[in-house]
Amino acid sequence: MPNEPIGPRLRALRQASGRTVASVAADAGLSVPYIANLENGRGNPTTNALGRLASALGTELSIEFGSSAQPAAPAPQSVVKLSRSKRFRATATALAEKSGQDPQDVAARLISACGLLTEALGHEAGEHDWWRVLDALVLIAEHPA
Repeated sequence: MPNEPIGPRLRALRQASGRTVASVAADAGLSVPYIANLENGRGNPTTNALGRLASALGTELSIEFGSSAQPAAPAPQSVVKLSRSKRFRATATALAEKSGQDPQDVAARLISACGLLTEALGHEAGEHDWWRVLDALVLIAEHPA
């Protein structure tokens, strides 16, 4: 995990579920500043704290050694706003059903992917552009080549 910042992943999971830091903190039995610091790349959480956060976020903790995963890109503000909509949650759920995955995990990965796309574009896309990307993903999931 040293090569993969945990903060962006935690934030993406929390935002994908439409939750506040305070609600996650209450469910995990942790303080709001502690979680906010983790999301901002500060702090060194124990596996116990990470397990409690995973449980509060409705997912499970998985620890891997030797992973060469790319660090998560920060979520653009336009995507954060988009991820709070009913349509985004419905889209993530539809994609999850097509692939047999957890909707919250799919939503978190969509948010992270949009962050990577923002880096590739060199600028933040607008809401309508993000919907075009998500609509294309739904079409691909429904009609694979």
